[in-house]
Amino acid sequence: MCSQEPDGIKAAPEEAGIERIEARFRGNGFTPHRHDTYAIGLTLSGVQSFQYRGEERASMPGQVIVIHPDELHDGGAGTEHGLRYRMIYVPPEKISEALGSKEAGGLPFVTSPVLSEPQFRRDLIDALVDIDREMGPLKRDCLLADLAACLKRHSDTPSPKKKLLNRPALQACGDLLRECCDEPIAVETLEDIAQMDRFTLSRQFRSYFGTSPHRYLIMRRLDKVKTELAAGASLADAATSSGFSDQSHMTRHFNRAFGMSPGHWRRLRSAAL
Repeated sequence: MCSQEPDGIKAAPEEAGIERIEARFRGNGFTPHRHDTYAIGLTLSGVQSFQYRGEERASMPGQVIVIHPDELHDGGAGTEHGLRYRMIYVPPEKISEALGSKEAGGLPFVTSPVLSEPQFRRDLIDALVDIDREMGPLKRDCLLADLAACLKRHSDTPSPKKKLLNRPALQACGDLLRECCDEPIAVETLEDIAQMDRFTLSRQFRSYFGTSPHRYLIMRRLDKVKTELAAGASLADAATSSGFSDQSHMTRHFNRAFGMSPGHWRRLRSAAL
C-alpha cells in the first residue's frame, strides 16, 4: 500500500529537454507553483487532489492530468491511502513543432485538467511505461506527435491568426538562454539575435515557449541546479554555479517553480521507490 512506503520521486534520464518521473506522496506533495512545460500525467493509484485555475480538482486511477505551462497549481494525495503517479514534462516548443506551422498562432490550451479519453491514456502509458530507460529518438518523436495531437483535440485555443511566429529567431534566443543560463543576459542581446524589439520578442517568445524570456532563463538555471544537486553538490555551490546570486535567491525560485525546497527535492530523489 502507498501508506506503507516513503514519499519519493524517481526520474528517468532526460531526453531532448523532456523529463519523466514517478512520484509517491502521502498528504500534500507540493505547494502552489508553476513550471514552464506542459505537465501531462497519469494517476496510477490513490486520488490525486490539486488546485488549478481557482478550482479543486481530483484525478482517479487511470485518468489523465494536463497542466498548461505557467499555470499555478499544487498537488497531493486526496485520501489517507497515499498517491502514486507518473508524469511527463514537455517543453512547449516541442508541442508547437509537432503540430507544424499551421498551428503556429498559439499553444493548445486544455481547459479541463482531468481527462478520461482512452486514446490519450494509451499514448501516455506508452510514454511512461519504461521510465527506467531512454525512449530513443524514434519513439520520442512519435510520442510527441501523438501527445500534441491529443492536446490539440482537447484544446479550446482559438484558430491561429494569419501571422506566423519567427521560429528560427525564437529558437536561437532559447538556445542562448539555455546554453548561457549561468551568465547575465541583456535584453539587447536577445533583440539583436531575433531582430525584433523587446515587446514583439516577448509576445512571440511566450507563444512559442509558453513563458517569458526571463522566466525561461530562471527555469534553465533551476534545471542546472537539479543536475548539480543530483551529482552531490551542496546547495550553495549549486546556486552559484547555476547563475543565482546566492543560496537564498536560488531557494526562493526553486520553491516557486517546484512547490518544495531544493533540500526536500533532493531527499525525495534519494528515497527508494
